[in-house]
Amino acid sequence: MRRRTFPHLRVSPQRPRAPIYGGGAIMLKLPPPVWTLIFLVVAAALSFALGWPKVPGLPFPPLGIALAAIAFIPPVWAAGLFRREGTEINPTSPTKRTLVTRGPYRFTRNPMYLGLITFALGIAVWVGAWPMFLAPIAVFATTNFVHIPFEEAKMRRQFGAAYDDYVARAGRWL
Repeated sequence: MRRRTFPHLRVSPQRPRAPIYGGGAIMLKLPPPVWTLIFLVVAAALSFALGWPKVPGLPFPPLGIALAAIAFIPPVWAAGLFRREGTEINPTSPTKRTLVTRGPYRFTRNPMYLGLITFALGIAVWVGAWPMFLAPIAVFATTNFVHIPFEEAKMRRQFGAAYDDYVARAGRWL
């Protein structure tokens, strides 16, 4: 029997492979903003199914709206820097032209992901149902344990000692 090959399904040798643990390959196929939306929708559906069980003292719409609005600052700032530096925003891009360490990257290596978590937290505070707080936890878990390790390994291979120096100066989150 002849073995069939599917070249379009093979991983390019230049493209970093996804982490083996936790279904990383599946998680990396969708970008974190899509996962954030999925987690928020699932949390809202669970909240609806449970009758919107409230956390004492919540909802607090002014704080939730403020968090959701502030959450856009780091990612927009970072995206602007990427454009000015002429490098790609897509973390799965085979190459990055520049290691960006200015702007929000002085404080955190992941301002875009920090914005997603803050946005999901803002929605949870705004709504006030305890199942909604599962969304920011899920966003944190998928970015911290799937997306970021993949990206850090890729950046380390590409930028070497310059990336290691940057890691020593800026924390993963803050």
